Amino acid sequence: MRKLIIAACAATLLAAPLAAQAQDGNRGSAAERARNAVAEDIEKNWVRPTAEEREVVTSHTMQAHGKTLRYKATAGTLTVRTDAGQPTSSVFYVAYTLDGQPLGTRPITYMFNGGPGSPTMWLHMGAFGPTRVATDDPVVERPGPLRLTSNDMTLLDKTDLVFIDMVGAGYSRPLGDAPTSAYWGVDGDADMFARFILRYTTKYNRWNSPKFVLGESYGTLRAGALAYQLENRGMSLNGVILLSSIMNYGVRQPGYPQNFVSLLPTYAATAWYHNAINRDGVSLEDHVQRAREFAAGPYQTALNKGHNISDQEKAQIAQQMSTLIGIDANFINAANLRVELSPFRKELLRDRRQTVGRLDSRYLGIDASQVTGAPEEDPASSAVTGAYYGMFQDYIANTLNYRTDLEYRQSARGLPGFDWNWSHRPPVGGPQTTPNTAIDLATVMRRNPHLKVLALNGYYDAATPFFGTEYDLNQMMLEPHLRKNVEFTYYEGGHMMYTSREPLEQLYRDLAKYYDETSNGGVR
Repeated sequence: MRKLIIAACAATLLAAPLAAQAQDGNRGSAAERARNAVAEDIEKNWVRPTAEEREVVTSHTMQAHGKTLRYKATAGTLTVRTDAGQPTSSVFYVAYTLDGQPLGTRPITYMFNGGPGSPTMWLHMGAFGPTRVATDDPVVERPGPLRLTSNDMTLLDKTDLVFIDMVGAGYSRPLGDAPTSAYWGVDGDADMFARFILRYTTKYNRWNSPKFVLGESYGTLRAGALAYQLENRGMSLNGVILLSSIMNYGVRQPGYPQNFVSLLPTYAATAWYHNAINRDGVSLEDHVQRAREFAAGPYQTALNKGHNISDQEKAQIAQQMSTLIGIDANFINAANLRVELSPFRKELLRDRRQTVGRLDSRYLGIDASQVTGAPEEDPASSAVTGAYYGMFQDYIANTLNYRTDLEYRQSARGLPGFDWNWSHRPPVGGPQTTPNTAIDLATVMRRNPHLKVLALNGYYDAATPFFGTEYDLNQMMLEPHLRKNVEFTYYEGGHMMYTSREPLEQLYRDLAKYYDETSNGGVR
């Protein structure tokens, strides 16, 4: 039946040419060949969301890190099933495997973005894949023609790479009659990713490979729960990499002082970058360290006093904050020392009629009105989204030869039934209404003392501030011998620090060292 449908599609596509050529036998023969070619192309390359697993494999060569890398790219879908074998989702992925390497022992990294709701287009096309959207300075990218370059900072020399789209995002789709809770919620989503990784590992014989997961943003929260689910199902990881982390949503709820404490060093870094304070020869790192010490000391103490703080102490704290973050002390005082992110983004450069970004506070925006209390948009997001989305569409179809009639969805949000379930059942303690998967990660580390965690942080990331990452991971309450397995690195970039060339180069160096120390793998 499927081939009949394909033939019908091909016939429809060629109906007009065939009518014109019907009077000429030779032309008819050419048309027949053309029709067969179209049908063959559809059969081979055009895939639909069914339980049938499909893949398109292409071969490539590139230069990176002083080496010639020959590799295969596999774009395809795997079917996630329940324990009873019922399909719940068709999950799209792109995998890159280096030629001439023993697959059984070569490191492999499973990667995903966050949202929740995002496909893994950003990590794929901006950071670690073999090609990269050419961005650098924090400015708005021009529309087409766009620039896609060979990524000489790819991680492919150290590890094979598997980029996974969550259900409802990219080309991943639900299947069958499974409830949306099977994949649209903290625990259902982690279960889906665990089942995908187990399926991929088995299908491609990677059980003996050093195995890593790398998540960005909400993907770091997923990584904590996922690491535990994999450990519980017999897969011990070598490493968990957290890029722009947010693992504990609980302390980020309204009314909790910790969120203001976490944001203050990022505010300070932002003010330093935009010359909104008197730098007086102080480096970014030194200014951020001053902000850390103030935030964890006098500022947190003042916030904990609530409305019982004295007017004198409140004024002193406001003045100290003003020196660090570039906002007028009277504004800070009027906000009861609790400067929300949106007002900060609007207020910092109000005299210049500019706003600053959320994902990356180096980016600048211009609002229609300077009066409103919140920026109209995040310029850090709108500056690069068109370039990434456009180049991915071109790359996947024309370089990787993966063609489909499905829409590549920028987000699962907005789909029927998308109502994220934020509850979480951690391995220890009671159920959570707001998730903290650092608990899951800590449990895994106690079971598997060889697991190494690397947290990658941008100084200008106001969406998942670096000081918040430090807080979340420092609350795992690890024994001294396990604390050395957690490492932090920092970059002069934002949420996606890899959009700038210099942080990307540093990112590669840090990760190359991490892989060498953790897996003893990679190309030698």
